[in-house]
Amino acid sequence: LIGPNWDQPFELMCDAIDYAVGAVLGQRVEKHFRLIHYASKTMTQAEANYTTTEKEMLVVVYAFEKFRSYLIMNKSIVYTDHLALKYLFAKKDAKARLLRWILLLQEFDF
Repeated sequence: LIGPNWDQPFELMCDAIDYAVGAVLGQRVEKHFRLIHYASKTMTQAEANYTTTEKEMLVVVYAFEKFRSYLIMNKSIVYTDHLALKYLFAKKDAKARLLRWILLLQEFDF
């Protein structure tokens, strides 16, 4: 684990599986990823019933809430293995839950 360099962008790596979510926060130091913080949690029974897209968005929202103090005023880069997430921000007819999460994420710079 390293301390953050507030002049560099943060990198957030997120993933969800059927019953849990996890995220890693770090920064590049001389082209190598260095870990700053990590977090994970098991999903509730209701969250486990979400679609894959909802689960992947859930972990991004969870990570931004968990690491808010690092990410709120800093540039960040988000990595996920679910390509459809980047199109959600342009979609006008998404589910209410997804729209709520998109609104929560709009205060961050990524």
